[in-house]
Amino acid sequence: MADRVPRHSTDQETAPLLRGDEEDDLRSHEQPPQTFSERLNSLAQEPLTPLSKLLLLLALVLLLVSSVFIGLFAGEYTKLKQHEHEQKPPVATVTVTSTATYTTTAAPPPAPTAPPVEQPCTSAECIILSASILSSLDHSKNPCKNFFDFANGGWIADHPLPADKGSFGQFEALSQQNKRVIQHFLETPSTTSSFSTSYDEQLLKKLRDFYSSCMNEDGLDEIGAEPLIHFVNTIRKLFRGKGLEVTDKEASLTGLTAALAFLHSRGIDSLFSFAIDGDVGVDPNLMVLWFDQARLGLPSKEYYDEESILEVYQSVVERLLVTLAEEQKLQSRPGTPTLVENAAWPSWPWPPYPDEGEGEDDKPNRTEIAHSMAKKVIKFESRLANASLDADAYQDPFFTYNRVPLSNVTTTLSQIKFPEYFATFATRRFPENVIVAYPAYLESLSDILNTTPADVVEAYLVVRAALALSPNLGMSTEAWQAQRTLLETLTGIKKGASSLGFAAGRYFVNETFGGDSREKGTKVITDIVKAFKASLPNVPWLDKTSADAAAEKADAIRVKVGFPISPNTRDARSIFNYYNTVKVSKDTYFDNVLSAVASDQFKMWLKLGQRRNSEEWEMWPSMVNAYFNPPANEIVFPAGILQPPFFSHDWPSYLSYGAFGQVAAHELTHAFDSAGRLYNQDGKLENWWTNSSNAGFQIKQECIEKQYSSYTVDDGKGGKIHVNGNLTSGENIGDSGLIQAYRAWKAQYSESFKAGNEYLLPGLNYTREQLFFISFGRIWGNNMKTAAQVQRVRTDPHSPNIFRVDGTVFNIPEFAQAFNCPKGARLNPPPEEQCLFWS
Repeated sequence: MADRVPRHSTDQETAPLLRGDEEDDLRSHEQPPQTFSERLNSLAQEPLTPLSKLLLLLALVLLLVSSVFIGLFAGEYTKLKQHEHEQKPPVATVTVTSTATYTTTAAPPPAPTAPPVEQPCTSAECIILSASILSSLDHSKNPCKNFFDFANGGWIADHPLPADKGSFGQFEALSQQNKRVIQHFLETPSTTSSFSTSYDEQLLKKLRDFYSSCMNEDGLDEIGAEPLIHFVNTIRKLFRGKGLEVTDKEASLTGLTAALAFLHSRGIDSLFSFAIDGDVGVDPNLMVLWFDQARLGLPSKEYYDEESILEVYQSVVERLLVTLAEEQKLQSRPGTPTLVENAAWPSWPWPPYPDEGEGEDDKPNRTEIAHSMAKKVIKFESRLANASLDADAYQDPFFTYNRVPLSNVTTTLSQIKFPEYFATFATRRFPENVIVAYPAYLESLSDILNTTPADVVEAYLVVRAALALSPNLGMSTEAWQAQRTLLETLTGIKKGASSLGFAAGRYFVNETFGGDSREKGTKVITDIVKAFKASLPNVPWLDKTSADAAAEKADAIRVKVGFPISPNTRDARSIFNYYNTVKVSKDTYFDNVLSAVASDQFKMWLKLGQRRNSEEWEMWPSMVNAYFNPPANEIVFPAGILQPPFFSHDWPSYLSYGAFGQVAAHELTHAFDSAGRLYNQDGKLENWWTNSSNAGFQIKQECIEKQYSSYTVDDGKGGKIHVNGNLTSGENIGDSGLIQAYRAWKAQYSESFKAGNEYLLPGLNYTREQLFFISFGRIWGNNMKTAAQVQRVRTDPHSPNIFRVDGTVFNIPEFAQAFNCPKGARLNPPPEEQCLFWS
């Protein structure tokens, strides 16, 4: 070191190391000193004493032993240096010639100490959180090339796809966890006085009876298909009117109207559908009637062109028709209870077979008849599919907003007696106008009905009911198994039937969403709104007029977090009144579902002609989801998604802003995506952008569409299917809002750090910036079967999860900076290849 300079050389020491008083006394009498040679010669001439001989021998032995040890040490040292040399790359030898000048200097003062090393949190909660993040990662993947795999490879490996599911990911995992919370209070008797009011007691009883009726699998199997047979017989009775055969047109119109209204009142889509929502072209808060096409038996119209899928679908329809006939025959035998009001109606079997009086040899084969009817039903449904609007066309709200007089609908679709239809829903306020999503479908539907035999239409309605309701039967029934076959082929996941979600949400929120969760979740959202507004002046394609209008819309957005107040989650009486009309028995799950769905439909129709209730929600508090509602200009985040791995009120901010921040930014950005941007701050459908900003947006949207259309998934047959960039453009633009979450986190960082909200986690050798993006990426981890992926690409406006991750960070330069991605890396493309929406 610099302060350790060599000492000056001297011929002799100024003083001995050790010195005694006797030596000082003798100094004055000493003779002149002898030379070294003289002293050595004198010593050699002296005879050795026995003691001297002994000492000399010991000295020789010590010298020999020392030599041996030195040799051994030198050998081991040489081996060690050679091993180190082999482990290190060769280093060039540099010869330096210098002249040393030694001076006496004082040691320099000590340098200032470095800032103390920031210590990570070591609490049990922090260790568990850190472990969950580490276990999600796949360190063998390069984050600059495959970030989705890097962020989720570990989680995917630890969560193989369940055999009964086509897809399973972080969303589904959290949904299961939330359901277990609900299951716990449904199965555990109340032991506290937290909910001791009579309203809570009644609510919990209704919930628990509903749950018990679902979980009683033995009871469901014992009941069998009886509830479905009863429902189907009701459809047939309504469709056929007073007689078994439809002979005149008036009776046909009355029967079809009655049967269709009955199905719609139970939430079963057939032929067409109605919804009640705001009139976005006139007054977004005035609830009006919207007419649209119905959902199909298959997920999308493309499936009706695939022979392999149609074969499975036809087989399922055929099985349903046969089992309904078989079960009905058993119900009609003497001594067995009948489920119809008049035992003489309906006749067995169905579809209608020859009279019982004919000989057995004269009767057509039952399977052949069901096979023939199934083919006719699918042909009828295929015609409906061909007449339907393509899914990506729904991304244009102007195209699907067609305000017409109600008489246009009633005249065009003359097969339906609409006054009677509306009367089914107890409404007396027949609307003057209706919004039609696709007017051409009205005309096509009318032509299809005019050219289809009545028995085929009747069979179609029966099949729609059987497909929708058979999941509510026991798993041993043929109807349940037939419908399950179709689900497994399509690998879709059926939606859960209504289970009094707002009532269950009361107890879910009480259990999982306490403390300051609502306040902290709201802060993340409002910070992102601020970041979005701050970015608008810097968006090159957005002029000042449009930027100012966008800022006003952002300010006007209503933010809803956690739970609704209509019905009020905190008020048992409010929820009790909301579900007062739902009749529940612990022994009849099938009927419980119908009662709950019918209640929902009734509430929907009551809104017709009313003003919008700004406090209502479209999701239950326990749901793992969020949404933006354009006519209401609101973004909504249920408590169900404000749970790990999306959010926790005591997480460091870089994790919350990365995970839940993406959810919040996504919904906010929907207000300015390809469809949402066409609604103004009041939710009215109008073009409030300037021409130049419209043109700039279109360029960016086309960039996004081109980017995502280049992505492909396996079709399971050796080929590839491209993502529909047009269908998914709105959601992909929504995902681009991640940059606003990043900016929001950075903007609050200093204050958050001082407050101790940016603490480090143990064992994570990543920067906070990297952990922000890791937190974002890992929420999209999922396993999915090939067929389910194909279905998603065809029908879902959301891109596959891998592209929601890699496609998003592809367009965010801050990601590449955080991970030091080299230029040209897959996720660090040149700026001209990126679709930079908000910068």
